[in-house]
Amino acid sequence: MASILDKFRLDDKIAWVTGASYGLGLAYATAFAEAGAKIVFNDINEELVDRGLAEYEKLKIDAYGAVCDVTKEEDVAKFVADVREKFGIIDILVNNAGIIKRIPMTEMTLEQWNQVIDVDLTGPFICSKAVLPDMIQKGSGKIINACSMMSELGRETVSAYAAAKGGLKMLTRNICSEYGQYNIQCNGIGPGYIATPQTAPLREKQADGSMHPFDRFIRSKTPAQRWGKTEDLMGLAVFLASPASDFINGQVIYIDGGILAYIGQDPGNLDVSKLQAEEESDLKICE
Repeated sequence: MASILDKFRLDDKIAWVTGASYGLGLAYATAFAEAGAKIVFNDINEELVDRGLAEYEKLKIDAYGAVCDVTKEEDVAKFVADVREKFGIIDILVNNAGIIKRIPMTEMTLEQWNQVIDVDLTGPFICSKAVLPDMIQKGSGKIINACSMMSELGRETVSAYAAAKGGLKMLTRNICSEYGQYNIQCNGIGPGYIATPQTAPLREKQADGSMHPFDRFIRSKTPAQRWGKTEDLMGLAVFLASPASDFINGQVIYIDGGILAYIGQDPGNLDVSKLQAEEESDLKICE
């Protein structure tokens, strides 16, 4: 009998992660590569693709990258055809590419609204549509959508982003409904607040040594009382891409430290000394 761990392997699979030059997309791709998959990725311009290729080279991952705008059907069709010709049929698609514009709704232009919807919702539709015919023919496939906690929650200044992610949650369920009969699973990952270079300014100490107000706010809303790490997302990504999840379909799984289950506490009641000790411990580990 095969080991249960074998069900988590991705050997001989081709995994396409959109917008995977850095950040969470790079983390997903790195996890897939460690599990045995061939990595292909795209980004919006040559500079970002080159940045991604350099990162994969540092990690000793043989990745293929190309310029492709996920909002343009012709770009996506060409990318999928090129990958098919070079490597074979795409087995795993992660719709990771996304943007956010933090603008009050009454101040947001229609052009700004459309840009967010195009990248965060229409892009996953176009990319999924492009890979589904090959997956149907093969009789298997995995689509993973980056759904975000904004698939469930609203917050000031993110109307377009929340609308797009809510729509992406329902697109996830509909792909499951239409194509589950072909052994295709479509699920979503909903990251909480993750510590990345992009969110670093929100975690910086203030001039007086106190916590950044947003850092305190997030910790007070999170039972784990910390920000997530990119490594926290990698296990779920591999699981959803692997045969181990073949009977899981149409679900969005949140990796948020418990935020969605918790009403939160008064930020003033946080044990700051405990949090500072944990941060110092993390820094020692990083060193």
